[in-house]
Amino acid sequence: MALRRLQAELLDLNKNPIENVTIGPIDESNVLHWRGQISGPVNSPYKGGIFNLDIVFSTDYPFKPPKVKFTTRVYHPNIDEEGAICVALLKNDQWKPATRISQVLKSLVMLLEQPNPDDPLMTDIAEIYSTDHAKFLKNAKEMTKKHASA
Repeated sequence: MALRRLQAELLDLNKNPIENVTIGPIDESNVLHWRGQISGPVNSPYKGGIFNLDIVFSTDYPFKPPKVKFTTRVYHPNIDEEGAICVALLKNDQWKPATRISQVLKSLVMLLEQPNPDDPLMTDIAEIYSTDHAKFLKNAKEMTKKHASA
């Protein structure tokens, strides 16, 4: 089931690419392990950055969510230093088998545009985001320049 579903989703992504996102299997012998890149959205402090993703699908996909993490450091309240992502769509209790990887990728782009300080992985960054937004923007831009420059 997982292989057929992933092949169909990959075909769909190739036909209907997501703006500022590249994605696909690392190699054709393992369709369960993908790599991706998100270009920092222009209306965010991540503009100009290239953020790498690692996506691992289980053989139970789509009944279980993929494991998605950033491999590029991101200064963000919902992304920790190891690249783990706090987004409802990827939580086991929120995941629905009808969810497609394209929806996951779009939600990650949206997360870069609109952080959610109310559900943080990085409470210190969430606090700065909420209380000193200018400092958050400065820090995010500096980290992007340092770790995600193209």
